[in-house]
Amino acid sequence: MKESTPVESQVASLLRGCEHVYTVEELRARLASGKRLRVKLGMDPTAPDLTLGHTVVLRKLRQFQDFGHLAVLIIGDYTARIGDPTGRSKTRPMLTTDEIKTNATTYMQQAGKVLDLSPNKLEVRYNGEWLEKMTFADVVKLMSEMTVARMLERDTFAKRQAEGKEIFLHELLYPLMQARDSVEIHADVELGGSDQTFNNLCGRDLQRNVGQPPQIVMTTPLLVGTDGKNKMSKSMGNYIAVTDPPSEMFGKIMRIPDELMRNYFELLTDVPAEMIADYTNPGTGNPRDAKEFLAKTIITQYHSTADAQAAADEFRRVHGGSGERGLPDDIPEVAVPTDKIRDGNIAVIDLLVDCLGEKSRGEARRLVAQRGVKLNGTALEDANSAIQVKTGDVLQRGNRRFVRLRVGNP
Repeated sequence: MKESTPVESQVASLLRGCEHVYTVEELRARLASGKRLRVKLGMDPTAPDLTLGHTVVLRKLRQFQDFGHLAVLIIGDYTARIGDPTGRSKTRPMLTTDEIKTNATTYMQQAGKVLDLSPNKLEVRYNGEWLEKMTFADVVKLMSEMTVARMLERDTFAKRQAEGKEIFLHELLYPLMQARDSVEIHADVELGGSDQTFNNLCGRDLQRNVGQPPQIVMTTPLLVGTDGKNKMSKSMGNYIAVTDPPSEMFGKIMRIPDELMRNYFELLTDVPAEMIADYTNPGTGNPRDAKEFLAKTIITQYHSTADAQAAADEFRRVHGGSGERGLPDDIPEVAVPTDKIRDGNIAVIDLLVDCLGEKSRGEARRLVAQRGVKLNGTALEDANSAIQVKTGDVLQRGNRRFVRLRVGNP
């Protein structure tokens, strides 16, 4: 993606994988203004490792970077002392300063696997910069920005209150502290998982109160863990860590329930929607093929193509089976245009456009980049190359489109 991408194309890309946007109209207008947006993501370093669940929102932040906007990563060194009460049935234990520093360092190393860490693309701030300097009078003023009734609307607090469980006063401060971060950095957009909706909307409220344009809030779905039931988390043991070795990552992805594949494809990869539909169609798709493609795609992002292939080969050796689906019985035959053959070779792009019927050369390039086209079962890897084909070769797009090539006269 490039910084010159038209506004509507930016909007379409940014909305993919989002659960809610407050509001789409504001996002479109802010993008159309031509201003370089300050896009905020807050992360409390409460654990040493990032999982693929964390990368869902990090990938959204990277999209903004690719469109030319500034990512502002807030490391919650101060808010981590309280702990976000979101989704918690009891009060979080407070972390020590040393634990927070260690976790923050690890977070940055792992976030670099997704984000562009160039100084002109990323601004890193620690919210202790401003929260630690607040006086008691400042805290009282901050608390006056919200009513108790509004705070207790939050589902986490409402549920604990209904169950007769304790809610400590310091926990009520957390959403206000996170909202204050938005005011301090003049955020145009704040990203977060769907469980952060309340906190992020508080930022809009506080910005209005001080005369700033309210930030646009974009939330992403929570990635379901490998158990197919709960949010991915280390405490649940249903996680895939960003730092997992390729073979371990591959095995975990191959074991996810079939119904999770579409969710993983949409939230963790850039695979085109049409290809996702092909791979996850229960009537025509092969779950093993789909999971192998998914696993290779994800491993390539965090390791390399070679690591992904090695992990696949190892998995097949240990668990058996090639993972290749059989060919359909009624493959249509198409003629390779002789005027496109040069010195016995044909350009991969021409092959896809003329024989597979791809609508555009750009889409053909994207399919090859995503390893979505195979010749005789082997993925084509370079859209700019020229290859030799012969009569009887099978060209395959995804799991549904097959053609048998004919070279020369029948």
